[in-house]
Amino acid sequence: MKGRLVALVGPEQVELHEYDLPEIPPGGALLKVRRANVCGSDLHIWHFLSVAFRDIAMGHEFVAEIAVLGEGLTTDSAGQPLQVGDRVAAVYYHTCLKCAPCGRGDFSMCANAVNSMALPPTSPPHFNGAFATHYYLSPGQFFYKVPDEISDAAVAGANCGLAQMIYSLDQVGVRRGLNVVIQGAGGLGLYAAAVANRSGANVIVVEKEAVRIESAKVFGAHHIVDMSELTTSQERTQRVLELTDGVGADVIIEVTGRSEAFAEAIEYARVGASIASVGNLNVGEKFELKFAPAWITRKQLRIVGVLRYDPWYLRDAIDFLADNRDRFPFDALTDREFTMDQITEALELSEARIVSRAAIIPA
Repeated sequence: MKGRLVALVGPEQVELHEYDLPEIPPGGALLKVRRANVCGSDLHIWHFLSVAFRDIAMGHEFVAEIAVLGEGLTTDSAGQPLQVGDRVAAVYYHTCLKCAPCGRGDFSMCANAVNSMALPPTSPPHFNGAFATHYYLSPGQFFYKVPDEISDAAVAGANCGLAQMIYSLDQVGVRRGLNVVIQGAGGLGLYAAAVANRSGANVIVVEKEAVRIESAKVFGAHHIVDMSELTTSQERTQRVLELTDGVGADVIIEVTGRSEAFAEAIEYARVGASIASVGNLNVGEKFELKFAPAWITRKQLRIVGVLRYDPWYLRDAIDFLADNRDRFPFDALTDREFTMDQITEALELSEARIVSRAAIIPA
């Protein structure tokens, strides 16, 4: 049997490739992709802005069903029994358990995490990306069964955006009573708002797009700092101070992907605050330092960069979806579906923000 995948062959150039489906070794599995989302990272990669991901099979945020179980693979990573046809969500990267970071328990920092993702699609097992009919689950890769009550549309974003936000908020200690500022209300920002809201925090979202502002309110934001009305960082900082009784934010979550947002986060912060920098991935994007680094020292700030999550956080994300499926409209986070043949259109419309979050349906 053969399958198809989306191959990145140049800057903003993709092709559909067809390959024989791989043989599955003991402990591995072949998954049939049901739904994959276009993430902001996919757009970054599509533009050839990532040095690591160029000649690759694209896509990483997805839900799938088991097509073939390798010998000896009888349960998911939480010990739940498996059978062909079960829906699963897989951690999009691999943890080798042998490198120095894995040896000290920093699984999210695994030195070999992206080795399989970076393979060219011409190399077996070919199916290392989610914009495809099938996905190769390598032996030892973390994955979790999806309960029946969660839809494909809701769970497709669990293995990237939602797990990432639950982990990020844990890293900076979000809890009841804290003032949490979230910079940006794209997919990551909305997940962050929902998680912070359910943690009991006072949620403040900074955004300028009207549609995203309305979504932020639905996903748990208590207050909005509207950048279309408050056009300078000074005005926005003053509003954050007003919303925090003149003290400043306890926690700031940066998910905009814009480098200047980091500088503004310093202004929002109270003395002793924590800042999670998650959205800025492009090492080529720089900004003029408009604040004295001494403010980091004087404010005694804790700054945490978050690139990936520890793999078991995917199970936490699935549980969060199940527990809050009637509270937040997770299904609505993707607003248009595309076929694999429409992948270029899906990427272009996502880039132009005509589509908030595109979903690729391989069938």
